[in-house]
Amino acid sequence: MKPIAITLGDPAGIGPEIIAKAFRDGGEVMRGCFVAGDLACLRRGADAVRGDGPSMPVALITTAAECLAMPPRCIPLLQVVSGQTPPPFGQVSATAGRIAADCVTWAARAALHSEIAALVTAPLHKEALAAAGVAFPGHTELLQAAAAAHLGRTLAEVPVRMMLASPELRTVLVSIHVSLRDAIASVHFDNVLQTLRIAHVSLSALMPRRPRIAVAGLNPHAGEGGLFGREELEIIGPAVQAARAEGIDAMGPFAPDTVFMRARSTAAQPGEFDAVVAMYHDQGLIPVKYLGIDQGVNVTLGLPLVRTSPDHGTAFDIAGSGRADASSLLQAVAMARLLAGRPDVFRAA
Repeated sequence: MKPIAITLGDPAGIGPEIIAKAFRDGGEVMRGCFVAGDLACLRRGADAVRGDGPSMPVALITTAAECLAMPPRCIPLLQVVSGQTPPPFGQVSATAGRIAADCVTWAARAALHSEIAALVTAPLHKEALAAAGVAFPGHTELLQAAAAAHLGRTLAEVPVRMMLASPELRTVLVSIHVSLRDAIASVHFDNVLQTLRIAHVSLSALMPRRPRIAVAGLNPHAGEGGLFGREELEIIGPAVQAARAEGIDAMGPFAPDTVFMRARSTAAQPGEFDAVVAMYHDQGLIPVKYLGIDQGVNVTLGLPLVRTSPDHGTAFDIAGSGRADASSLLQAVAMARLLAGRPDVFRAA
């Protein structure tokens, strides 16, 4: 068994706190995990959640494999950045952005060289990344660049997609961290078809049958036969038909305001679909997060490594208070463990 790395996240946010809570409360889920980060920043996070009891001990390790022999309720940390004075809680800073990015870069390289089974990324702050001069707006793009460099390919040759998954709903996005104007421009035949291919390959590795994939329209009422836009008729619909010709069980485009309800799976009523392909970031993420942000997991599809993440951000407004909920992080670790032995989930189409 190879270890799982959890990156520190933005140290000015809740990342270090939820990591400490996860190791404190997560039990067997956290076995074989370690933190790729900074000792002082993690200790400050552990102190923030101590309450009236002792702080969770942080044990410095020199190799990732050492975490496999660590006792429970102890946080193994591999120092992967130069020693830092923790930046102030709740403030955007270049220092915090650089720490967060460097931790992710180290973990990505470790995963690409098969030194770890998976990486789970605690939340970072996109403004802090930009302040640090990082050329990529978020985890997904940063990891895509690391994978492309490792494989000797261009970014276009390593297509990635974001999937947000909860027990009730899965969504896969055609575009990720771009403006709405650019997201609309990215709704073209090749992008939609590629998203369907990646979603099909990934979900097929998770279930014993062909996944049923619904496709959301871009416009209100999925364009209403061209009255509210022609993207459904000229782009999305043809991409769905091309996917079906390849054996992909894709359906749509459906009206965006109802398709997510049809895909929702509950104890009382299974969903009609296994996932919904959404045309842009907020269209796909709002429904999953509304159903329960503490249960959602962000999974990056199309990479030659396993990466998951909580589905929430840095929560600067409560950072340092000890009130942050570690549930989504624990779900992300459990998902990473599940997927680590299934590389097909992350194969690009």
